[in-house]
Amino acid sequence: MPQEAAMSQNNHTSRIFAIALIALLLGAGGFGYWRSTQDRLPEGLSMGNGRLESTEVQIAAKIPGRLAEVRVDEGDKVLKGQLLARMDTRTLEAQRAQAEAEVLRAKENFAAAEANVQLRQSEQLLANQELKRTQELYKRGFASSQLIDQQQARQNTGNAAVIAAQAQVNSVKAAIGAAQAQVAQLNSEIDDSSLRAPIDGIIQLRLAEPGEVLGAGGRVLLLIDPNDQYMNLYLPASVTGRLTVGSEARILLDALPQQPLPAKISFVAAKSQFTPKEVETRDERQKLVFRVKLRLTHPDAVPQAKPGMPGAGYVRTADIDWPANLQ
Repeated sequence: MPQEAAMSQNNHTSRIFAIALIALLLGAGGFGYWRSTQDRLPEGLSMGNGRLESTEVQIAAKIPGRLAEVRVDEGDKVLKGQLLARMDTRTLEAQRAQAEAEVLRAKENFAAAEANVQLRQSEQLLANQELKRTQELYKRGFASSQLIDQQQARQNTGNAAVIAAQAQVNSVKAAIGAAQAQVAQLNSEIDDSSLRAPIDGIIQLRLAEPGEVLGAGGRVLLLIDPNDQYMNLYLPASVTGRLTVGSEARILLDALPQQPLPAKISFVAAKSQFTPKEVETRDERQKLVFRVKLRLTHPDAVPQAKPGMPGAGYVRTADIDWPANLQ
């Protein structure tokens, strides 16, 4: 009798366990169905996965040289025109001083050349006057033809000397221009050695340290524009064919699922492409899609949203209201 009671109790326990398991499975199934209905997009709304990005500006050395100093660190906010880093300009400054000395010397030569022109012009004038007087004397029989030939030769020599002196003036003037151009070039290179922020932004990366020797184009800093944040989606033609640049959109980041970010469609590609490698699986990448760019309308409204965060972008292909989770 005790054995039968034990068996009955075991059967009762098994039935309770089975009922609990069935209830759990039904609950899980119901939750899954409810979740699927919640995730299903309403008619007229399309989405695509992407990553929040921001406009990047490379701060790089224009000319090769040694990096003298870097005045900012990663995360610093900078203003347009602010000095961020500086290249060593001692060699350029020495070259500029030499070029400026060449300008001064050329100007002195120019003054001497102009004085020489005046001297040659005076000699030319004198030769012309003596030739005229000799010709008058010759007409009266008081001068020989040989004297006239001598005065004519002196006049020709004076004319040639004036031309040569003027050519020397032009040559010295050209030398002044070349020296001044050299000074201007060196001034430009020295100015370019001061690396300034072209826009307001945030320093994302510090890529070089003082003392490093950089080549032309050597990167020093990476600057991002926090006021220009966007997400690229890759959508089929059936969707992009009904999109208009300037239309409203939404961006929902994985890290901020309760904060939809207002955006606008700023670009719709006119040519299709295969889905980029980083977006989907190999099979998905074989599909032809069009790139759609969503730009945040108020990027500073949610400072927690940062470039690099993954998420999803939503666009409307029909005149419908945004769902509650995207308003």
